[in-house]
Amino acid sequence: MRGPSTTFVRRVEAMIQKIPRGRVATYGQVAALCGSPRAAQQVGWILFRSVGALPWQRVINREGRLSIVNPEVTAAQQAALLRKEGVDVTQRDGAYWVDLRRSLWNPKARSVRQRHSERSEESLRA
Repeated sequence: MRGPSTTFVRRVEAMIQKIPRGRVATYGQVAALCGSPRAAQQVGWILFRSVGALPWQRVINREGRLSIVNPEVTAAQQAALLRKEGVDVTQRDGAYWVDLRRSLWNPKARSVRQRHSERSEESLRA
């Protein structure tokens, strides 16, 4: 398999930087948001090479399982980092899990800060 293009790598890195603390995204979600919905494995490859440089812990598999495969870090370390950020991580069947219904990042949802800023701008115009 050929590695991802430099352009795609940059898009993935930028997208991962946008995932807020306390939220997670799936490999496929990141790939789709970067314009390549079938490139989930390439997102994983990019994260494998970027541990430490990106908030890699915020990307998990589509089932909500922490599926890191990297000799430098473990799923337990990923779980600890996510818990530190406020993500509820449970352990069952020998794996770590996140409830995607509660923690999945919705990039289209505006933050409280964004809504407040928009209201302030509207009141200045009125």
